[in-house]
Amino acid sequence: MPKILVTGGAGFIGSTLVDKLIEAGHEVVIIDDLSSGRKDYLNPTARFYHLDICSKKVAKIFRVEKFDVVYHLAAQIEVSKSVANPEFDNKINVLGGLNILENCRQTGVKKIIFSSTGGAIYGETEEIPTTELAPAYPLSPYGIHKLTMEKYLNYYYQVYGLNYTILRFANVYGPRQFKGGEAGVIAIFVDNAVKGLISTQFGDGLQTRDFVYIDDVVRGLVLAKDIDCRGEINLGSGTETNLLNLRKQIAIALGQDIKVVEAPAKEGEQRRSCLSYSRAQEVLNWEPQVSLEEGIKRTIDWAKSAR
Repeated sequence: MPKILVTGGAGFIGSTLVDKLIEAGHEVVIIDDLSSGRKDYLNPTARFYHLDICSKKVAKIFRVEKFDVVYHLAAQIEVSKSVANPEFDNKINVLGGLNILENCRQTGVKKIIFSSTGGAIYGETEEIPTTELAPAYPLSPYGIHKLTMEKYLNYYYQVYGLNYTILRFANVYGPRQFKGGEAGVIAIFVDNAVKGLISTQFGDGLQTRDFVYIDDVVRGLVLAKDIDCRGEINLGSGTETNLLNLRKQIAIALGQDIKVVEAPAKEGEQRRSCLSYSRAQEVLNWEPQVSLEEGIKRTIDWAKSAR
């Protein structure tokens, strides 16, 4: 069994991935600064380093642990924060990512799997659902920096032979996603509705997103370590859902109206987003299995139990 590092392994997606990898018998190490991750999400079987991915101490961890596979999920995840502070977003998402890449190169890591964004990387596109061949014109520093890391991954493969796979996520949702984050609209609406609080809808509600359930995304991540495929692979549902319809679905699942006030749209966010998963079908044998209706029910059940 390969030894696996998961950066961001205390986060929403990372901790769910760690649980699955350990369940499959892998030895897993986590690096996370807990800026958005949670201590109670840490799998006790994994070895945990409380550390910023920009730290020079990362090099010692790589030398001591000798990883075979690295999942790089640690990131600054909020589009609005990247717009407000592009320099900070660049520090974490590019310079921090380069720190991980360079240590992969120096210690002979066999493969790195990178969590990119399908929601923010394409920008406004005429191709819906959007394939990996669509031009990438991000509308935010967050999307720009994710694209920058994708180019660095190709560089490290071409020059140093470091194998990689890039997974471009749609809007991931489900248990362990608390309020906040670029793709957190379901978490925000559900969490507030369960607590009887008011949510804020940014924009007119007709903007669309592609919502994909956490378990489907983690299944794609696990499959990605065993394929020999470089380049980008979308993980999404292939279905556009506007926010007004999303609100209705949450209300139906809850059996009650949800309280929402409207506010101006946020800067840096595109109007439509929906990903084609045809390449994932071809190279990963992957397709989404959890419907939005079922995923919302599971998320509500978790939110009620987590109160």
